Amino acid sequence: MSKYKLLIVDDERDIVALLQEHFEYKGYEVLTAYDGKEAIRLAQQQPDLILLDINMPSMNGLEVCAYIRSLVSCPILFVSAKIDESDKIKGLSVGGDDYIIKPFSIHELSARVEAHLRRDERHLNKTKIKFFDHLQIDYGAKEITCEGKLISFTKKEYEIIEFLSIHRGQVFDKERMYEKLWGFDGVGDSSVISEHIRKIRAKFAISGKDQPIETVWGLGYKWKS
Repeated sequence: MSKYKLLIVDDERDIVALLQEHFEYKGYEVLTAYDGKEAIRLAQQQPDLILLDINMPSMNGLEVCAYIRSLVSCPILFVSAKIDESDKIKGLSVGGDDYIIKPFSIHELSARVEAHLRRDERHLNKTKIKFFDHLQIDYGAKEITCEGKLISFTKKEYEIIEFLSIHRGQVFDKERMYEKLWGFDGVGDSSVISEHIRKIRAKFAISGKDQPIETVWGLGYKWKS
């Protein structure tokens, strides 16, 4: 049985054929779609990762991603010939995890796919950990509870909490956190870290408990040890 299931979506059949041959050779189970409607149907099979073209007729990749993001939690990697920063921003804002420019190197694309899958698998293998007697993080379900009550966080807010809590007691500056969570090709800058942490703290404040994220002035942030 294949370890991973990929969904490849592109209206260019030669690209689909190339990617399908490559990933099947590497032992993946591959699902293929040539339009948005078929992609939505196949996404119900819960693939481990989706490669999604943006420029498709009828329903483009951005619309597909926005529609299926609530149905699947797997990484979604956009593949597009568009290189404008605004296009990358749109892709990430609707739930994409990465953005790959056409024409691409098949080896670089394969490496990015494997990196996202390894990261996702590490998350699933983690267990529930309790902090400060009242706060619990379920790394498998990606859920955070305070005194048994679920706190709702966005995907990026959760990733910041997960990153800091896994490295409990270590100080990270905004630039390093941005590179780790958004990648070297991330759209924007490290100032978004401060805004996300402000929102995280506001949600934790409702519980009336001490904040788990500490500011180390002039250096960055850390999860309290």
